[in-house]
Amino acid sequence: MNDILNISAYKFVPLPDAHELRERLHERALALGLKGTILLAEEGINLFLAGPGEAVRSFVAELQSDPRLADLAPKESWSERQPFRKMLVKVKREIIRMNHPTIRPADGRAPAVPAATVKRWLDQGHDDEGRPVVTLDTRNAFEVDHGSFEGAIDWRIRKFSDFPQAVLDHKAELAGKTVVSFCTGGIRCEKAAIYMRQAGLDHVYQLEGGILKYFEETGGAHYQGRCFVFDEREALGTRLDALKR
Repeated sequence: MNDILNISAYKFVPLPDAHELRERLHERALALGLKGTILLAEEGINLFLAGPGEAVRSFVAELQSDPRLADLAPKESWSERQPFRKMLVKVKREIIRMNHPTIRPADGRAPAVPAATVKRWLDQGHDDEGRPVVTLDTRNAFEVDHGSFEGAIDWRIRKFSDFPQAVLDHKAELAGKTVVSFCTGGIRCEKAAIYMRQAGLDHVYQLEGGILKYFEETGGAHYQGRCFVFDEREALGTRLDALKR
């Protein structure tokens, strides 16, 4: 029976009190019997949690009581077993490391495209202005190997901090095209899209909510394989189901 609720969520928002938040969130998560990882930084929050549904949703409600996190929108899936071994809350320099401090999503996002629009563009082979559409996988190579969009650009990066140099190396290949950057849950493709726009690429978008939201809203059309996740489930199918072990 799938009675463990798994959530992932992030938000780029200034959190100068990240160290104080760490203590409070860690204590509350333990009290609710949750496991997973919460990353905090001055640029925002990134979390992966699992536990009984009522406990998880209680924790999310408490997060949303902070006005800065009121619109936090977790992506949900269910599993038979707890996929995490412990509860970790860490303060980091970045909630997703890019090593480019000028990329600050809290100051303004790159345009995001909802899953239904991306599916329609891929169905028709071009965007609404007739421009060729390419999907750009911003994940690490080992994640891509589990599955990706059909024909997606894959630069075989080893870690996300390699992405900026990869853009500079391949920028000419993207000229004149509409580029949809994507990742597991949205956090990497959000920074990626901002960086590419700053690098001079005009028609760059991020897939709203990442692959997991795309699965939820479209059933996974144009996607081949599964989506790697950073817990003991290893990978999720287009129905957000885990691999059977």
